[in-house]
Amino acid sequence: MIRLEFTGRCTADFDPLFERNAFPEDIASSVNEILCDIRKRGDEAISDYAKKFDGVELIAGQFQVCQEELDAADAKVDQDIKDAIDLAAANIIDFSSQKLPQAWDYSPREGVQLGEKYAPLSRIACYVPGGTAPLVSTVLHTAAIAKAAGVPDIVITTPPQKDGTVNPAILYAAKKAGATEVLKLGGVYAIGALAYGTESIKRARKICGPGNAYVTAAKRQVYGYCSLDLVAGPSEVMVIADKTAPAKFIAADLLSQAEHGSGYEQAVMVTDCAELIDEVEKELLEQKELLGRVECVDKVLDNGIFFIKVNDMEAAAEVADLYAPEHLEIITEDADDVAAQISNAGAIFLGPWTPEPVGDFVAGPSHVLPTGGAGHHFSGLTVDQFFRRTSLIKYSKEALQKEVGAVAAMAKAEGLGAHGRSGTIRFE
Repeated sequence: MIRLEFTGRCTADFDPLFERNAFPEDIASSVNEILCDIRKRGDEAISDYAKKFDGVELIAGQFQVCQEELDAADAKVDQDIKDAIDLAAANIIDFSSQKLPQAWDYSPREGVQLGEKYAPLSRIACYVPGGTAPLVSTVLHTAAIAKAAGVPDIVITTPPQKDGTVNPAILYAAKKAGATEVLKLGGVYAIGALAYGTESIKRARKICGPGNAYVTAAKRQVYGYCSLDLVAGPSEVMVIADKTAPAKFIAADLLSQAEHGSGYEQAVMVTDCAELIDEVEKELLEQKELLGRVECVDKVLDNGIFFIKVNDMEAAAEVADLYAPEHLEIITEDADDVAAQISNAGAIFLGPWTPEPVGDFVAGPSHVLPTGGAGHHFSGLTVDQFFRRTSLIKYSKEALQKEVGAVAAMAKAEGLGAHGRSGTIRFE
């Protein structure tokens, strides 16, 4: 665990905190080789990589989960888990339904009608990690949002288990979220299959969902063949706390991110109370021993847990804005006031009764959020990202006549004579 003090600027001591790299360049070449191979060999390459990376024998026609496996999933999932999935799906769809984009138009000048219309993407793919933990919630936080948008073709892709099947809770969530297809494919080869298409797999117009460094690198390289939500790295949480914050709450919340398993996660506490740092550190060590994934937490404990002492909450907000956390909890007397000072965060959780995992699972907004400082320029996944926006432009003859001279002049400036004549010919 690393202790730092912020006195108005970030010194070199802060480098381990801020220099988090979600995109290691040393894997780019191997990822590119796999993607190029998939473009050349299609299904044959997918079969080879399924065997190499996931240890399963699959041929074209077996990449998709069959209807019998989907139907059997219900009986294999405990009722409390199904109830939780049902609740989360309903909350996510309800939240997304509140902000569906609407067509609009207006007339800025006589004879001119301008506006926009929206149509859902035809086919989207949701990548659901299944390595260190089967992320059932990611199914809902991607596919259920696409369902709310009205996307007609929603495919889930997730690594198969060793016996070639897919985790039944993922399948139950996929049905609840409105998925039309589930693929037993993981890692780079899944991204390639859906970006380029193969003989048996239709290409997707958008790929969303988190993944490991290899999945992230693959998403970056296929950008342009399809659109993306964002490229996300290891999970992170920052907690801004004052003397009113319970140390045991903070420790539990920090551990909730440390247990993800890559070893590159970060969990950060920022406070103006030095005594609270000691209390939280003690709680961390005690609570860690109660967890089932202690080995994952231990990977993060030495170099991924940070305690930052600040003079006041204004300085805490400044640190948060510089860091741009994926998840930001504010457990202070005036949480709303502190939040108002912060612009760069994936999601903000206000007050002691809003632990970050409610956002991971059931609250409503997507848990697919920018990491690694990308919160400075990216936002989390939202329903409008599953739509194509199209501009609408309509001129009357009279309106065009008023502006055709400007069209011709702009065309002349750019040396594009045919552009100008396209306008002027209508009045010759």
